[in-house]
Amino acid sequence: MVERLDNFEKAIFAGEGQYDIPLLLPETADGLPTEWIPFNYAASSTARRDKGVHFFLDDYQFFRCWRDPERYTKLLSGFGCVLAPDFSTYVDMPMAAQIYSHYRKHWLGAYWQMHGIRVIPTISWSTPESYEWCFTGEPVGGVVAVSSVGCLRDKEATRRFLQGYDEMARRLDPSWVVFYGLVPRECDWNVIRIPPHQDKIAERRKRKWAAEEAAADSEK
Repeated sequence: MVERLDNFEKAIFAGEGQYDIPLLLPETADGLPTEWIPFNYAASSTARRDKGVHFFLDDYQFFRCWRDPERYTKLLSGFGCVLAPDFSTYVDMPMAAQIYSHYRKHWLGAYWQMHGIRVIPTISWSTPESYEWCFTGEPVGGVVAVSSVGCLRDKEATRRFLQGYDEMARRLDPSWVVFYGLVPRECDWNVIRIPPHQDKIAERRKRKWAAEEAAADSEK
């Protein structure tokens, strides 16, 4: 049996632009979760309704959502909110592959919205050439999500990120930006910060080490 990976038999959504990118509905920032977890922690998570799920991970960690959308829609429906999955659009990827990543992000986002899940659009771009399609299908005036992880590694990457951020703000006029990673000074307006998961791990380690040191001192 040939495995179907394009999901056309499950749903075909109203599309926008040259590539028929599925449209996402706008969301407000009202009642957004204060705790966010990466998708690869979703299955083991408790108190799900109070948490949001993000996909700022390597693509292999969440490609299964595309391969088996029904199964993972059921999982994600228990959470208070999810960000649209951030399939990669690296600058050195062929443009066709970048556009396909954008399409898959929007197909899954629209599919989840169709099943009653609260979905925040995740915005990503690569070079200025990507502006022709990377904002297609995104709602105007709502809350969006952005990640700066890996985008500020040098002056050229930072310049490219800030240029794309300005273009995103001009075209989409977001009410709020759920921001994962370091927030550059130029972007620090109407931002809801999500600390990178590695920062949370480092903080837990610090607390553990401090507790161990305190216990050792009390035994002296």
